[in-house]
Amino acid sequence: MAKSGKVRTADPLADRLRARIKQEGPITFQEWMSAALYDQQDGYYCRADRIPQGRAGDYRTAPETSPLFAATFANYFSKLFTDLKWPQTWTIFEVGSAGGDFAHGLLSSLRQSDSRIFAATNYVIDEISPAARQRATERLSEFADRVTFLPLAEVVKPTMGIVFTNELIDALPVHRVIMRDGRLRELCVGLNKTEFAWIECDLSPALTEYAERTRMHLVEGQIAEINLAAEDFISRAAALLEPGYVVTVDYGAERDELWRLPNRQAGTLRAFRRHQFVDDVLATPGDQDLTTTIDWTQVREAGERVGLRPLRFERLDQFLLVEGLLGRLGEISSTLDAVEAIRLSTSARELVLPTGLAASFQVLVQAKPQARSAPMK
Repeated sequence: MAKSGKVRTADPLADRLRARIKQEGPITFQEWMSAALYDQQDGYYCRADRIPQGRAGDYRTAPETSPLFAATFANYFSKLFTDLKWPQTWTIFEVGSAGGDFAHGLLSSLRQSDSRIFAATNYVIDEISPAARQRATERLSEFADRVTFLPLAEVVKPTMGIVFTNELIDALPVHRVIMRDGRLRELCVGLNKTEFAWIECDLSPALTEYAERTRMHLVEGQIAEINLAAEDFISRAAALLEPGYVVTVDYGAERDELWRLPNRQAGTLRAFRRHQFVDDVLATPGDQDLTTTIDWTQVREAGERVGLRPLRFERLDQFLLVEGLLGRLGEISSTLDAVEAIRLSTSARELVLPTGLAASFQVLVQAKPQARSAPMK
């Protein structure tokens, strides 16, 4: 079991969580993680006083590592546009855009490489953080005529297009379970005096249904995460498209690996701060990143239940090479001075070398076919 969290002075989110637990009793880790990451005032991703990504933050993502990430996906999205028979309009939905680096790179590439696709493109961003939305608005000001900020829940009509996410599902709040005396128990968050502590609770009906559906069986004392929010997201993404594609970039493993390998006995929940692992995941809610390794088996199964068909699944570095990253490197480098060209080439290494950032990630592409018209009566 993980150690309990330490009390931090002047920590309003932790104080509110402690007050809630004192009043209501232990809460699920899913509720605790949701507050720690997404509380509108003090959640990690929503705080106005910090930018999580980049060297000054707690982690790096591919879009800000190199502009070649977005440029290469622009190549691939152009192919998907062709597969959709060159629609007059289509929509690219991006969930979790942060400061808009991917959207800017993608739209810039489309504008430069294919004016017809660019003219047909509407871009919708669902970003929970007000501070990140403001940064993205400024970053994308030149594309203001085609960029809309809108939660997916408020999109009412299906459209032809793509739902794209990069490192979203790994940050969705999860439940944690443990096998204790031959039966599954949920790991909730309670208090040991004033410190956050793990408390074992009975499974909710939703977790019981998931465990039965997946035939979940852990060894005694083993911990695992259950990401019900991932299934909800895939269902919502599929409902947005008629037809289209769900493109998911994240780091994960298959279900058997997550549940069976010895190094997964404590689950995959991790905390990061300043690019370093943090031992105590319950420490300082709102002040450190929390993430889990996603279950690709679950994501595919969730898609199949709502009419999505797996189209591609491969490592991100291999995907980028197949989709022309090196060609984009040559094209863009030819327009830069020598110093900028070297910087671009250096950033490309993180995306294509086996030891680079992209080698730890995967890409899943799921296709939503055109709905068949109802037969004439």
